[in-house]
Amino acid sequence: MIAPGFEAVGEAFATDPRGGSALTILRNGEPVVELVEGWRDAARTVAWDSRTLVNVYSTGKPVIAMAVVILAERGRIDLDAPMATYWPDFQTPASVRQVLAHTSGLASFPVRRPTAAFADWDLLCGDLAAATPEWEPGTIAGEHALTYGHLLGELVRRVDGRTAERFVAEELGFDFGYALSDEDIARCAELEFDRPDWADRNAGEPGSLKARAIGNPLGARDLAVINSDFWRRATVPAVNLHATTTGVARFYAAILDGSLPALAKPQYIGPDLFIGGETTWGLGVQIEPDGTWGHGGLGGSAGWADPARGLAVAYASRLLTDFAVVDRIEAALAA
Repeated sequence: MIAPGFEAVGEAFATDPRGGSALTILRNGEPVVELVEGWRDAARTVAWDSRTLVNVYSTGKPVIAMAVVILAERGRIDLDAPMATYWPDFQTPASVRQVLAHTSGLASFPVRRPTAAFADWDLLCGDLAAATPEWEPGTIAGEHALTYGHLLGELVRRVDGRTAERFVAEELGFDFGYALSDEDIARCAELEFDRPDWADRNAGEPGSLKARAIGNPLGARDLAVINSDFWRRATVPAVNLHATTTGVARFYAAILDGSLPALAKPQYIGPDLFIGGETTWGLGVQIEPDGTWGHGGLGGSAGWADPARGLAVAYASRLLTDFAVVDRIEAALAA
C-alpha cells in the first residue's frame, strides 16, 4: 500500500530487496505506506507478512526508556533522583536521567559472562549494581549498548513491581515485546548476515568501549543465538525487542499525538564514545539536526518520528547489513 505522493518512498524500499523486510509509514496516525517483501526464513519458504516479528536490536531502546518516562509522568520516578533511591544496592552515583541519556558510565557489563547469562536477569542486574562507572556520570555519553535495558528495566521492576516485559506488554500494547510466547516465536523472522564477516565488521576495535559494550555477554551477534528460542524467550530490552514495523510506527505515532509522553527532550549534546561522533541524546532517542528523532538498530533497522510532517516511520529487515535502505527512504521523504 502506497498513498499518492509517496511513490518515491516505495521505489526507495524496492531498489535493493533484502530477502525479507518491511516498511510502515503513518501520517497523523494513518497508514500511507505499508510494504513487505521477501521471506521470513533463510530457506525462503515462508513469505514475510504484516505480522512478521523481527529482532530490531537497538531500535527497541526507546521502548524501555518510555516505560521509565511513563512512571516519571505518574510521579513514581524523579528523573533527577539517584538510581539508588529506587535500587538501594546500586553503587554508581548516577541519576535516572543520566542513565536515560547514556551518560551514567555503565556502558558495559563489568563481569565476563557466558551467553547463558542473558536468561539470568538477576545476575546481570547484580553485576551492574556493584559496578564502578567507566567515567564520572554526566560528563560524557557512551551508548549503553547491552546494559541499557537492564538498568532501566530493573528500575521499572523495583518501582512498579512488574517486569520489563510485562510492563511493556500491558502499558504499551503495540505489536512488539520481549520474552515471547510460543505463538509469537512462530512468526519471527530468521536473521542472516549480509556477508560471513558481518559479526567481525561490527565488533569494534579490540579493547575499545564499543568492543566491550557489545561483546559481553557473548552471543548478541551470533546467528545461532539470536535465531534461537532461548534468545526470543529472554528479556534483553536493549537489543532483543521483537517487533513488526507497524508496532514500532504506532509507538512513534502515539508520542506525536500526545498519547504517550515526549522523549525528544535534549539531555546531552556532545561526543558519544560508543558511536564515535557528536550526538544529541533525548530520553532514550537520538535527536537529529533536521528535527527528526528516533533510534536505529545494529544491522539496519530504524524507527523515527518526523514531527514537521506528522510522520512515524519504521523499517526492519532480517538481513543484517547497513543503513543504505533507511538512507534512501529518508532521502525520498525529504524530497
